[in-house]
Amino acid sequence: MTIYVVGLLWVLGVAVVAGGLAYLVRRIGETQGVVDNNEAAGQVFTLVGGLQAVLLAFVLISLFDGTTAAEDGSYQEADSLVAAVWAAQELPDSEGVTAQARTYVREVIDREWPRMSEGTEIDGAGWAVLERLRDAVAAAPATDEWTIDRKTEASEQLWTVYQQRQERLNNAGGGVNTVVWFALVAGAIMAVSLPLLFGGPKPATHILIVSILAGTMAMLLFATQQLQNPYGGGAQVSPAAFESALDRLR
Repeated sequence: MTIYVVGLLWVLGVAVVAGGLAYLVRRIGETQGVVDNNEAAGQVFTLVGGLQAVLLAFVLISLFDGTTAAEDGSYQEADSLVAAVWAAQELPDSEGVTAQARTYVREVIDREWPRMSEGTEIDGAGWAVLERLRDAVAAAPATDEWTIDRKTEASEQLWTVYQQRQERLNNAGGGVNTVVWFALVAGAIMAVSLPLLFGGPKPATHILIVSILAGTMAMLLFATQQLQNPYGGGAQVSPAAFESALDRLR
């Protein structure tokens, strides 16, 4: 079942439930004086709905920015690794650097990326390969100004790989804070509940308004859940950068 079908089912399910509640309120609830409460309930709804909209917008924009940064970071990590290997190839006895770089890329693609997609913990195997790669560069002899410059360049590029790798693992283990999730869900429930207090001469219109509002809240919360891990769910940043790097290292 695709993510779009799942999202649609959530939106329709919540809309139907909210519409059913609105129908029950109009059917068996107290109707006398309900219309007179529209102004007061509308003022509270404006406040609650406005705060909910601001919070949702802030969270979603942050998640979108995080997904973009995660994708850019993967390319920077892969490109820096290739640049480090190319710089090290000017050094004597640099075959081990290329071999370790290929091992690192395969570790990221085959083992780390599926775990990041699932949100599970990453072990230290990738760090160990990166450490061996750094040791291989450090052990390569540099006897003149050109080789010293290439060795320095390779070391600097490996430092960038280290930084971007750490950022990638931090992003994979992040997500929306529990407190923020509580505020999002509680705010959505309150924003949908307040229109149930509204009254009017046309129950069908009232039920439709409540259903649409509930469906919209469900859609935004579902989008938030799908975007909180940039390597899984709806974001799904792929390891294309490392696959391209592996082709260049062959």
